[in-house]
Amino acid sequence: MIIMACVLLILLGGAVILPADLLPDKTFSLLPPVNFTMKEAGLAQVLLRWEPNPDQEQMNVKLGYHVKINAPQEDEFETRSTESKHVSILHQGFSASVRTIPWHNHTLRASSWVSAELKAPPGSPGTSIVNLTCTTNTVATNCTHLQPYQVSLHCTWLVGKDAPEDTQYFLYYRYGSQTEECQEYSQDTLKRKNACWFPRAFIHSKGRDWLAVRVNGSSKHTAIKPFDQLFALHAIGNDEPKPWTEWFLVVLMTTVCIVFILSLVCRRCHLWTKLFPPVPAPKSNIKDFVVTVNYEKSGSGETEIEVISYVEEPELEVLEDFVF
Repeated sequence: MIIMACVLLILLGGAVILPADLLPDKTFSLLPPVNFTMKEAGLAQVLLRWEPNPDQEQMNVKLGYHVKINAPQEDEFETRSTESKHVSILHQGFSASVRTIPWHNHTLRASSWVSAELKAPPGSPGTSIVNLTCTTNTVATNCTHLQPYQVSLHCTWLVGKDAPEDTQYFLYYRYGSQTEECQEYSQDTLKRKNACWFPRAFIHSKGRDWLAVRVNGSSKHTAIKPFDQLFALHAIGNDEPKPWTEWFLVVLMTTVCIVFILSLVCRRCHLWTKLFPPVPAPKSNIKDFVVTVNYEKSGSGETEIEVISYVEEPELEVLEDFVF
């Protein structure tokens, strides 16, 4: 009986230990992705791609990827996809890294990093534009309800300090999937382009996408370094202008509210009495008199004698106003 019990315990122990032996080791590391590449997919946009490691053992574990942007600005995110588009300026170059991670499973360690780099475009230092500024203007139109506003775009810049005199710049913008080249330029005294005007841009006035702007250049003497920049629409003045009647009503209502509030404050705090106190009447030291005229007639003649008597009236006290 005792022997049978021992055999049963040994069998139960083996049943419990066996599944535990089949589980992955906590120190087991995943393998890094392969064929990690990146290429420019548009203005200020780069496409990252990689593939799962073919030597990775098939397990009942969901795998993901940890992507880290190293330059020009650090950023990181996690995804289960094997490709990702990232919006970033590219005139300074671009580099990123990716590694394999367990998706919602912490019994496995993440793999090592693999990296890729997109070189900065060629060009001589000091030849790219500086102080790029862009503004939008939104006006109401008689367009369809899907696009009730028309957006114009205006960009200005300064010529690079080391750019040759024959340098010419060319501006492009991208919003969403739409890219457009400028057709209307302004020039400086040397006839170098330094401003661009899009009377009607393919920009959604209420959109949240980044506005990407790039300015390339050309010269017979040297390579001109390009420059790109990202703009958030809410940060460059795309407000619909109000008609003058609306502005008049806004100013009128504001003025009425201010006057009403000031009157309440003055009445509450007696400011008018404190600022403009009543002027008290001077207290006279001269006694006032009331003149009473009595007429007496003589009995024998027609002559009238006028007798004037003065009756002193009690002094009138002038009371001053006080505010309590």
